[in-house]
Amino acid sequence: MTTPRSYPSTIADAVTNEIVIKKSRFIAHVAPAASPDAADEVITRAKKQYWDARHNCVAMVTGVLGDRARSSDDGEPSGTAGVPMLEVLRRRELTDVVAVVTRYFGGIKLGAGGLIRAYSGAVSEALDLAVIVRRETLTRVTLDVAHSDAGRIDNVLREWVVAHGARLDEPRYGATATFELWAPPAVLHQLTADVAAASAGSVVPVVGEDRIVDVP
Repeated sequence: MTTPRSYPSTIADAVTNEIVIKKSRFIAHVAPAASPDAADEVITRAKKQYWDARHNCVAMVTGVLGDRARSSDDGEPSGTAGVPMLEVLRRRELTDVVAVVTRYFGGIKLGAGGLIRAYSGAVSEALDLAVIVRRETLTRVTLDVAHSDAGRIDNVLREWVVAHGARLDEPRYGATATFELWAPPAVLHQLTADVAAASAGSVVPVVGEDRIVDVP
């Protein structure tokens, strides 16, 4: 059996967290960003909000495989801010995420090592507060069910998706009740067997395309 390909995770919502080190304030803002343009919008808003800060340093990773990355030290010594922030995103195996760390200088120099620890720590602490959303390849399956059996099959499917790491969309009602769910490829044979058992063979799942799906 082929091992399913793994993908970097992302985060569900934006998170902001502040730490203070030797009187310098480091305000970390991490947010989901589905593209470089979306990340740039987050960066622009942060720079507008913290327009009076000395530095707004940036790191982002985008793409399904996390294959696009960018960082900026924004005036801090080279390699002390953006790259350490980016390394945190990489270590956490995240993508489609942008981090902006705003620094209000407190009058005490931290040195290169201190800055690296401060910027990476600010991003790490913010990510500790974020809800991580994993991604995996799921296969679309549709089932057309007679209205008289819809309630029973609905209950079966709702229990099934919880037990098998799948996701059930809301049913559509027309000439029949149409159920659509997204299931890991490895359990499709089990779905076919369980649906056959629940419907006495009257319902046959129709397998569709694969899609990379966010799974909270």
